[in-house]
Amino acid sequence: MPRVVHFEINADDPGRASAFYSNVFGWKIQKWDGPMEYWLVDTGEGEMGINGGLLKRSCPEATTVNTVDVPSFDEYEKKILAVGGTAVMPKTAIVGMGYMAYFKDTEGNIFGIMEMDESAK
Repeated sequence: MPRVVHFEINADDPGRASAFYSNVFGWKIQKWDGPMEYWLVDTGEGEMGINGGLLKRSCPEATTVNTVDVPSFDEYEKKILAVGGTAVMPKTAIVGMGYMAYFKDTEGNIFGIMEMDESAK
């Protein structure tokens, strides 16, 4: 069953947001060495929870985005659109990781789906 595996916090000022979450929750936030400007968020170990990321706001509606791991991007995109969801950000390759996109559900909430695929370019 697909599960939420990642969250993202969209920010106008990623540095300011990183400082905020680090100071409030003690999260470890560090800039990623990948091909895009992105910060990895480590929320801790040994307890229930997930880690995430922080990035410069890419679409005006995005606030906090939960991303669901899916076995087939194309299959789940069709399911989302068939039941009234809408695409907010098109399918994007995350080099060496997989394919992802943002959608809006029937209530106006933004969420992401990601198919892991190390051959993504």
